[in-house]
Amino acid sequence: MTTMTTQTLRVRAAVDGRASYLAVLTWLFALFNSVRLLSYLPTLWMIHSSGDSSQHSLWTWGTWLGANLTMAAWLYEQNGQRMGRAVAVSLGNASMCAATVALIAAQRFGAF
Repeated sequence: MTTMTTQTLRVRAAVDGRASYLAVLTWLFALFNSVRLLSYLPTLWMIHSSGDSSQHSLWTWGTWLGANLTMAAWLYEQNGQRMGRAVAVSLGNASMCAATVALIAAQRFGAF
């Protein structure tokens, strides 16, 4: 009986430890991805205010846009076609990449 109790306590401790780890991971995900969304703003501001997008690769930003869009789609499908936090974050990142692509393209092709 004592062995069973010890094993049960170990299993519960492991489950509780995992739950704590997942809670911390969720908060860190939210924190870093919120900061990540804000980190696009200086680049957008610099491109807009300088009027010079030559230092920024349309190919790179387009690739990041595609990567974030396909990640959002993949997460949506893996989550039973439900919108989750990770899908929303990927769409937020895709939106910021799209804004950067649009600004670079507009400057290069004469819209500004």
